[in-house]
Amino acid sequence: MSKLSRREFAAGLAAGVGTTVVLGAEAARPGAAAAGRTQPNGGKRPVVLASGNGFRTGATQTAYERLAAGDDTLDAVIAGVNRTEDDPTDDTVGYGGLPNEQGVVQLDACVMHGPSNRCGAVGALENCKNPSLVAKAVMDHTDEIFFVGAGATQFAKDYGFPQVDLLTDHARRVWLLWRETRSLKDSWGPGLDSPEFRKKLEARARRLRIPEAERERAINRILNPPTGTITCLGVNARGEISGVTSTSGIAFKIPGRVGDSPLIGAGLFVDGEVGAGGSTGRGEENIRVAGGHTVVELMRQGKHPREAVLEVLQRVVHNFRAFPDRLKLFDLSFYALRVDGAYAAATLWDRPAGETQPRQFAVHDGVNRLENMAYLMRRES
Repeated sequence: MSKLSRREFAAGLAAGVGTTVVLGAEAARPGAAAAGRTQPNGGKRPVVLASGNGFRTGATQTAYERLAAGDDTLDAVIAGVNRTEDDPTDDTVGYGGLPNEQGVVQLDACVMHGPSNRCGAVGALENCKNPSLVAKAVMDHTDEIFFVGAGATQFAKDYGFPQVDLLTDHARRVWLLWRETRSLKDSWGPGLDSPEFRKKLEARARRLRIPEAERERAINRILNPPTGTITCLGVNARGEISGVTSTSGIAFKIPGRVGDSPLIGAGLFVDGEVGAGGSTGRGEENIRVAGGHTVVELMRQGKHPREAVLEVLQRVVHNFRAFPDRLKLFDLSFYALRVDGAYAAATLWDRPAGETQPRQFAVHDGVNRLENMAYLMRRES
């Protein structure tokens, strides 16, 4: 696929997206100087890079501490992601994740170990809240890479992973709210932008006894079903690198649907000589550009991580050149970490739909913090 120039890219969108097209820069990094060692032409090592939920749940803090203590890079980033998988307040990953359309929570994850080039993955895993650990068990205990569905669930049970009911009360109530409002999403009756539609959502949320403090968030989950996911990449002081991606998938998905998160080369790719790339957001569009692998290959060619993630997003946009208005219906983010510690993250839109704050990612190189993501397009106010 040919690379778009910035002029061609802007012109291709002008016909229908109705947004300001920009190549947004990351915000300046706040705080004191980081504690890691500066690398020539790169960043500081060790460094951990993750999606924004990795900061809120403590994933970047735990992963960095493990790296600083000398743990294996894959063990470190998995330990970080376990913090998110175990957190029931994150309803896009692990325990407490929003279920599929039948009310069943199905989890996906993959891991890649840069020093050995090994990997493992699971998809549509049920009854186990740590799919990242099951993916590592696939890597460690089999000569295969990817287990799915009932086979993945049985494998986890055989290897002693605790069997857990993953559907929390909060996730169940949000699912019930979604199920009761599906009939309002066809061509009959008030549309999604109608005040009447929102009033019906609010009334049904009260009837389902969703606590008032949680009601607004639950309604937003119906109006904008989350794709969720956590990607966590880590490189140690020696330049050894690994990564993990874990998710409960898009909310209310068709049973058995597997997105990009557990696919080696899409949701995650690690090359121990170059770096790592991961993704969150609409998996179907990432799969079509093999995003994780493409990010790493662009870095191999000498591109800075920021150039790499933005170029992959441009390829996604190019796929919609005939229907640019459809880009408004989803978002997609990429994360890149080079073995010398240089990093970047970029997203299709500057902020999530229905929100006012910019999309952010988490980084820890001695200072644990959130940074604004680079972006291609700015949503209308």
